[in-house]
Amino acid sequence: MAEHRLLSELNDRSREVFRKVVEAYLETGEPVGSRTLTRGLSEKVSAATIRNVMQDLEYLGLLDSPHISAGRLPTQLGLRLFVDGLMEAGPVTDTDRSAIEETVGHHHSDPAEMLDRVGGALSALTHGASLVLTTKQEAPLRHIEFVSLATDRALVVLVFANGEVENRIFTPPLGQTPSSMREAANFLNAIGEGRTLSDLRASIATEIARSRNQLDGLAAAMIETGLAQWESNGSDSRLIVRGRSNLLDNEAADLERVRVLFDDLERKRDIARFLELTEEGEGVRIFIGSENKLFSLSGSSLVVSPYMNADRKIVGAVGVIGPTRLNYGRIVPIVDYTAQLVGRVLSGRKG
Repeated sequence: MAEHRLLSELNDRSREVFRKVVEAYLETGEPVGSRTLTRGLSEKVSAATIRNVMQDLEYLGLLDSPHISAGRLPTQLGLRLFVDGLMEAGPVTDTDRSAIEETVGHHHSDPAEMLDRVGGALSALTHGASLVLTTKQEAPLRHIEFVSLATDRALVVLVFANGEVENRIFTPPLGQTPSSMREAANFLNAIGEGRTLSDLRASIATEIARSRNQLDGLAAAMIETGLAQWESNGSDSRLIVRGRSNLLDNEAADLERVRVLFDDLERKRDIARFLELTEEGEGVRIFIGSENKLFSLSGSSLVVSPYMNADRKIVGAVGVIGPTRLNYGRIVPIVDYTAQLVGRVLSGRKG
C-alpha cells in the first residue's frame, strides 16, 4: 500500500518527529510546533532542524500547517499511516474490561436490552458516540406463495415456521401467467423451507442459475423480482446510537457538520452499509475522515468491529464515532473486546 511505502521511506528522525506530532495532536487537538518537539526527541536537535523535517513531512502530504506561523497537524493520510504503521494499541485496562463485562455479562437479560446497554457503555468509556448494529432475528420459512392481483401487480406471501405471515405487493415481469407463478413458488418452497429469508436471498441466484433448465425465464424473473422487491423494502437491521452529545463537547466542533451527522443517524441511512464495512474479515476496522462513506459528515473517524454467531457468521457490529483525533490506541482494543464478548454471549460460547 502507498502508506506503507511512505513509512519505509522515512528515516528514523523523520519517523520519530512524525509520530510525536501525531501523538501530541491526538492528545491536545492543537497544532504542534518545533520547540515543543525538541524537549521530547531521543536525540538532541535544534528547532530549525525539526522545522526542516516537518517541512519534508508536509511535502509528503503527512502534515499540514493551518497558518504560516503555526505548528503542524497530521493530514488524513498522515493519520492513516500512523494508525496502520506506528500506533501502539495497548491492552484493555482492568477498569475498562470490568465495565464492559458488567454490561455484557448478564446472560439472563434480553439481547436487545443488552445491546442497548452496550451502546451506553461504549459511549461512556470512549467519550464518543457509539453505534451498535444488530440484525433482526428471522424465523425459518414454511411456505412462499405468489398471488396475481392485476397485470401489473402481484403479492408475495411469506409464512414463517413460528406462525407469522408477511406479505408485500410488487410489480411482476410482463407476461406472467398463473402457471409461471406456481412454478416460481414451487421452486422457492423446494429450496426455501426451513431456511431464513436472508439465507434464501444469499443462495437464490446460484440456485436459479443451476436450475435454469427447469425454470423458464418468466418463472426465474418472478422469483428475482419478488425477492428483490422484498429485500429493497425490508428492514432487517436495527441501529442503536448512544452518546451523541459527546460529539458536541469538543470546543472546536463544527456544529453544522455535527448536525448533519445527527440527521443521517436519525434517518438511519444505509444501515446495511454499516455492516458491509466489517465484512472483509474479523477484527477492528478504522475509517478516518472521508474514508468513511457511511455518513455525509467529514472530519470524523469510525472504529468498528463485527461480532459473530456460533457459526462464525457476522450478525452485527459495534463501533465508536468521533473526531479524527480519537485516542485510537485505547479505543481500538475496547471496541475489539466488546465485539468479541457480545459475540460470545449471544452465541452461548464460553470465554
